[in-house]
This record gives sequence, C-alpha cells and structure tokens, in this order.
Amino acid sequence: MTAIQRNNTINLSRLQSLIALVVLCTIIAILSDKFLTMDNGWNVLRQIAVNICISVGMTLIVLTAGIDLSVGSILALCGAVTAGLLKNGIKLPSADLFVGFTLLGALLGGIIVGSLLGWFNGFVITKFKVPPFVGTLAMLTIARGLTMLWTQGHPISNLGAPFATIGTGWLLGIPVPVWIAGVVVLLAVFITRQTRLGRYIYAIGGNENAAILSGININKVKLIVYSIAGALAAVGGIMVTSRLDSAQPNAGTGYELDAIAAVVIGGTSLSGGKGSIGGTVMGAVIIGVLNNGLVLLNVSPFWQQVVKGAVILIAVIIDKGGNKK
Repeated sequence: MTAIQRNNTINLSRLQSLIALVVLCTIIAILSDKFLTMDNGWNVLRQIAVNICISVGMTLIVLTAGIDLSVGSILALCGAVTAGLLKNGIKLPSADLFVGFTLLGALLGGIIVGSLLGWFNGFVITKFKVPPFVGTLAMLTIARGLTMLWTQGHPISNLGAPFATIGTGWLLGIPVPVWIAGVVVLLAVFITRQTRLGRYIYAIGGNENAAILSGININKVKLIVYSIAGALAAVGGIMVTSRLDSAQPNAGTGYELDAIAAVVIGGTSLSGGKGSIGGTVMGAVIIGVLNNGLVLLNVSPFWQQVVKGAVILIAVIIDKGGNKK
C-alpha cells in the first residue's frame, strides 16, 4: 500500500461516522415527516446530552483497555440519592433528626456518591486484579440493589421547579442539558489532549507494561478514570431525574449499552490506546438519532434492542478489522 493509499484510508476512516450519520438522517427523514421538526430536534438533543455525559466517562475507561457495565445502575442510584436528599433530607443515625439539603447540596451529594462508586470499581480492578467486565458487572447489581433499598421500590417525585430547570430549562435559547454536555465534552477534550493524565490514559491503553516501565502509576490513573466515569454517570442521572421530575428505581436500564455503542461507533478501540472524545460525541449523536428514528417509525421496543445490538456488533467487527491493518 502506497503512502497516498494509506492517507486515503485514514481519511475515509475519520469520515465513516459522519457519513453514517448523514445516511441515517436521510433515511429517517424520508420515512417520517416528524423527524426534521424543531421540537423533535430539541428532544433528540436533550436525550443525547445524557448519553454524551455517560459516554465521555466510558471513553476514558475504554482508552485504558477497560470497560464499565455499571454506569446505568450508578446513574439510577445517584439520581435517586439526589432526589431523596432534596425532598426528604437524611436522618442522622445518632438522633431522631432529619437534616435538609439545599439544591446545591443535593447535587453535590449525588455526584460524590457516583464518584465513590466509580472509585470502588477502580479499587476492585486494580487492587484485586479483577477483570473490569466482572468487577463492573458486580457493581451493576450492587448499585441497582442499593437504588431499590434507597427508594423502597417507589419513585421519588415532585422535586420542585428549580431542580426541574436542570433537565427541562433553557439558557440562551439552548436546552440546559446541552450546555452541561458541552461543558463535559470540553473538559474531557482538555484532559485527553493537554494534560499529563490524558497522556497516561493513552499510554496505559496502548501498552500497559511499557507504561509501567515508564514509571506511570497505572493504578492511580485507573482509579481517577473510574471515579470520573462514576461522577459523569451521576450527572446523567441528575439530568434524567430532573427531566422526569421523578427518580425512578429502574432508571438507566440499558444505558451502558448505548454508551458502549457510542464509544465504539465513534472509533475508540476496545483494545485501548486509540480513540477520541470527538468521535464518541459523534457516536452518541448516531445512537440518539437511531433511537429517535426507531420510535418515530413505531418500531417495536423488542426490535429496537435487536437493531442496537446489531449496530454494536457491526461497530466491533469494524474495529477489530481496523486493528488488523
């Protein structure tokens, strides 16, 4: 293969996601006259914003050659914790007294819980050498069970107008969730491109043994990465809870699949060391448009799962084929 051919192949690879998005939008627009309406556009952006937050954290993990299956359950638990703190406060164990929380306090509480759960994932993976798939699968079940215990299996609703603004409000003509997702993306791009942590993340995913020999504390980096992913899952949970004005015990079910799909479709290698935040954003947009299109076309929810599973499989096959070149 000549240098020109290699360059053409690289450029085509970078354009694959964009081409797929254009083709997908064109097909859905032809089949549904509701797709290109302004209301539907804003609805898609609100939904995509949640997945972008989760997918950015997932990208950082996958870049280290890891995976996190617990983000959907962490999203649900953190949304429920935030709602519970905001509405009911928390009972002090040493006295029959409830402590109330301000909106900011409840938000910070939910994000801290998410970060701690992510840190625990990283601790189990690094300290006990548990494979990320197994460790985060366990957390998926643990966090879901904790959500049921916290909520007693019932929604926590009527959380107030200020909290609802996070998921349904507007700022300068743009939905607040889109602003939140934009800030998350910009921070993640800065971390991966401009900081030592970002370079370490790529180094670990590219060759972990070489990273160790280079003096990189891989355990510390992984703890930070999993903590960030947990915090971002909490941000997503807060947005979902705010939009619904209710913390649902079963919220976030299947969100980890959408996040993984966005990461892989965006070009991040499951083997680690290769990928970008920008590619993940494009992948999240594709997944969001696909989900929206399937709903507009009245496709059965069961077939929607089949389609999304097929998309993930195709993306992984393409990823593996690209790694062989």
